[in-house]
Parts: sequence; structure tokens; C-alpha cells
Amino acid sequence: MLKKFEVENGAIVPTENEDSRILVFISPDKDEIYFLTENFQLDEHTVNSAFDPDELSRLEFEQNHFAVIFKRPRNFSSDKQFLFKVSSMGIFVFKERMIILISEDVPLFDGRSSYEVKTLLDVMLRIIYRSISHFLQHLRVINMISDELEQKVNTSVENKFLLHMFSLEKSLVYYLNAIHSNAVLIEKLKNNIARIGFSVSNQEFLDDIWIENNQCLKQTEIYSNIISSLTGARASIVSNNLNSLMKTLNILTIAIMVPTFVVSVFSMNVKIPLQENPAAFMLVMLLSALALTASLLFFKHKRW
Repeated sequence: MLKKFEVENGAIVPTENEDSRILVFISPDKDEIYFLTENFQLDEHTVNSAFDPDELSRLEFEQNHFAVIFKRPRNFSSDKQFLFKVSSMGIFVFKERMIILISEDVPLFDGRSSYEVKTLLDVMLRIIYRSISHFLQHLRVINMISDELEQKVNTSVENKFLLHMFSLEKSLVYYLNAIHSNAVLIEKLKNNIARIGFSVSNQEFLDDIWIENNQCLKQTEIYSNIISSLTGARASIVSNNLNSLMKTLNILTIAIMVPTFVVSVFSMNVKIPLQENPAAFMLVMLLSALALTASLLFFKHKRW
């Protein structure tokens, strides 16, 4: 699917103009990929890299354009069992045109920005900045989910919530690798300022992107270390909760068996004391209650 955009009055707006400078291809089919490789001389391997979630972020220079492959978080849905994944995205920048390749239809230019968009390089930097902001938003969500799961794990005796914690831990590993890969890309952009043709304002924006990505990387490392270090402890909590429940059930079982034994003795078809006594039933119930009380006091004394 193809979407077209144009830079007008410092903003990025959709357009139907055939000569639009920004072309966004969303999960292109074979015909569209052939169109890109034949008409714009895009390298087919680089095009495929834009849709490979395992591809590393990188910067490549071609004869009439340069290509940027970087990582972004995929949209999260509840059916993924708290597993956050990443995807790749490609931006091919020509002198008068930009081609963006992405695997899913997401709003690329939404949200407010204090940086005015005038050139295609401004658009590229804004997309990269938006990707970093998207990572930060997901990290806040992961932190909130982790806090809720921690409270549930503390009282749970099943593995469901613990498995969700493992999914979050796995997600942070993906995010950590992706954000670190983006950091390498940003360093390459900074080292090729003159070759790319960044203006002074572009350089300042790129410095802000570098700082923001480093903060995102540090935050991801902190969350990953916290969840990794506490997952084992939380697994022990679940096991301890189950042991406590089994101990309680065993105590109840034993406590019930004692008065049951007393009643069973007086229910035998043999001559027993009090069988002619009209108050025998009440005496047996009293004896059973005393036996139950004695059992509970014994368990309490032993701190079971």
C-alpha cells in the first residue's frame, strides 16, 4: 500500500499529488518492490532489510541516495501475552524525494514536535525521534504492567502471572538490542554530517536525538536488570505460596480427622461406655470439640 505526503508550511501533510516528495510503502508486494528497484535503483537486499525484524540498524550510501535502516517497536496488542516486539524500518533519501518502507500501517508523523519541518532531512530525523519516543512510551507501559504483575504474583499460587513476567523480561531484551543498534546508527549519522548534508539545525536536532536515545537505553537497561534479578525471587514466592496453601490444607485435614476418629469409635457396633446414657450424643460432640481444639493448639504451639 502506498501513501503520499508533502512538506507544507512546516508540517507533513498527506497528498494525492503524483510528484509528492515523500512516498510511504506499507508492506509492499512483489510488484511494488520491483517498481522501487527498477525506477529508483534501490538495492533489493536493503529493501528486504527494511522488513526484517532481526536486521541491525545501519547507514548505507549509494550513488544517488543514502539508506537508513533502524529499529522501532511494533504496535502492542493484548493477544500477544505481554510480549513486546520490534520491527525494522527503512528510509531512502534522495536529493528531492524520500521513500519510506515499513511493515505495518502506523502513524509516522503524529504527535506534536517543537522542531519545524522544512526539508527531507528534517522528516527523517523526526521519524527517528518519533521511534525513540515510541520506545519510551512502551517502557512506561512495561513498568506499569510489571508493578501490577508483581502485586498479583505475591498472592498467587499459579504460574500464569509469572509467565507474563518472563514475557516482559524477553521483551526488554529485544528492546535493549534494538535501542543499542539505533545508538550505533545515530553515531554513524553524526560521523557523516558533511556527507549527508545536515544543516546546523539538523545537527542540533541530531544531538537531541542522541541524548534521548541514550536515556532510553539506560532506562531499558534498568528495567531489564530489575525484572531479571527479581524474576527468580518471584518464582520462589509463587512456590512458597503454594507450599503455604498445601500446609494449610494438611492442617485442616488432620484437624478434621481427630474428631472424626472420636465419633467413629462411639459409632461401632460393640458395647461402649455411655451407650445407655441419654446425654451420650452431647458428650461425644463435646469430646470431639475438645479433640479438635487440642489439635489446633498443638499446631499453634509447633508454629505449623
